Amino acid sequence: MVKYFLGHCGLQSSWDQVLAVFWQRYPNPYSTHVLTEDIVHREVTPDQKLLSRRLLTKTNRMPCGAERLFPANVAHSVYILEDSVVDPQNQTMTTFTWNINHARLMVVEERCVYCVNSGNSRWTEIHPEAWVSRAVQEFGLARFKSNVTKSVKGFEYILAKLHGEAPSKTLGETAKEAKARAKETALAATEKVEDLASQAATKKQQQQQQQCV
Repeated sequence: MVKYFLGHCGLQSSWDQVLAVFWQRYPNPYSTHVLTEDIVHREVTPDQKLLSRRLLTKTNRMPCGAERLFPANVAHSVYILEDSVVDPQNQTMTTFTWNINHARLMVVEERCVYCVNSGNSRWTEIHPEAWVSRAVQEFGLARFKSNVTKSVKGFEYILAKLHGEAPSKTLGETAKEAKARAKETALAATEKVEDLASQAATKKQQQQQQQCV
């Protein structure tokens, strides 16, 4: 038995741009879990569709307790096959991905369609779907949502660079900057307190000297 999940998201970039970025979106700050990507097959069909198969190596957290069943170097490595079909005539790209190891423990199959936004031809719609083994459905749903978010953020990051714009900051970068600002604020506050204390001490000393006179 499997559990089915469906999502929907979009990018404010044209389908052509998204297609171009799809093949070069790794690495990016949102996909540090993707270690390698290799094209193992590619062909153009008689009706001008591009078929590709890639092998991806990722590091993904396994379900609670499952890591104890595998050696550390195996438990954290997941091998993913990705088949894709690009249809330039209809401006669609469909990807199919599934894990080829740990299949006895869990199976996660995903299908994602990239197409032109029906309301704005300059934007792209993304329709992700997933089929997850019922035994790990909660874990699978969390990972599916996380992967969709990371994928969209990764696209946005590379697209911004392609357009010559400053990529949006990652959560880690934002947190680091916030921490630095907080440190600067605390330092400034400390200096202000020390300055006020020094002024108060000087004033008190002056008052004492006047009383002695």
